[in-house]
Amino acid sequence: MVTVVTGAAGMLGSAVAARLTADGHAVVGLDLREVAERPGYRHVTGDVRDAGALAAVMRDAGAAVHCAAALPSYPPEQIRSITVDGTRAVFGAAAAAGVPRLVHISSTAVYGLPALVPTPEEHGHAPVDPYSTAKAEAERIAAAHRGTGMIVPVLRPKTFLGPGRMGLFSMLFQWAHEGRGFPVLGDGGVRIQMLHVDDLVEAVTRVLLAPAATAGDTYNIAAAEFGTLREDFQAVLDAAGHGKRVVALPARPAVAVLGMLERAGLSPVYGRLLHKLKTDSYVDITKASRRLGFVPRYSNRDAILQTFAWWRAEAARPAATRGGRTSRDPWRQGILAAAKVFF
Repeated sequence: MVTVVTGAAGMLGSAVAARLTADGHAVVGLDLREVAERPGYRHVTGDVRDAGALAAVMRDAGAAVHCAAALPSYPPEQIRSITVDGTRAVFGAAAAAGVPRLVHISSTAVYGLPALVPTPEEHGHAPVDPYSTAKAEAERIAAAHRGTGMIVPVLRPKTFLGPGRMGLFSMLFQWAHEGRGFPVLGDGGVRIQMLHVDDLVEAVTRVLLAPAATAGDTYNIAAAEFGTLREDFQAVLDAAGHGKRVVALPARPAVAVLGMLERAGLSPVYGRLLHKLKTDSYVDITKASRRLGFVPRYSNRDAILQTFAWWRAEAARPAATRGGRTSRDPWRQGILAAAKVFF
């Protein structure tokens, strides 16, 4: 069937499009950036807020996967416009075209900073910043369309990694590659769950094909095996081969300084991430396992080491090239680039 993928030039969107074409779907991708067409894949360059572009790609579609979204590093007004207005436009166009199934990629950010871990889907929305607020509102738009007869799976992934991922991880990879240590807040003993992009793509394919009663639900998607932040970051330093170690920073002073630098526009480390790194952060994937048969193939360590290997082989480059507009871009390190001399 014809499947539309929004955000098709991004890390997730391109991975979804590649998997679906490999599985025999005819895929139509939509993105602001151009993508070369290939057998089974047709690309439309356009904005997810553009009604005309959306009408063109949704025509004759049997399903759609909405991957396009803003990153937490975007200005608040752009986060809201792309994530909320874009989601509203995508669902409106799909409904008008009679698309029967639309997979919405959300985020575990909708839980905010939950005290309950592992966090189940029933926890509900508790946003704490512009990004999580926009993601929660976009979910409400998606859920509203379930009542219209459209099948709407909502996937809430943890931070996902894999070949093609840059973002804030490029700072860890660059420092490790250069023979630096890397700081963690406190002793780094918090358990932070992540996800390999291939496992997220597998979840997408499962909800595309699942019976309506199973697909039309909300699912946490994350790794089943994960350790502490110290262990995962140390694995990268060990792979770099310079004998460097993770360096503990006093959590309270570090958070205060990084928060001040973020407000001054000198650091890419945003507030919710700072607070998330101070306590355990993982979700319950029991429902996805039980109802979808979702079994993650990769652990946290697998995902981060595979991403680092890709970075070293193909993406080692100055970290201030494009400023983090997508997950494929390294984020500007700001004043943190100067701090590496101490590690």
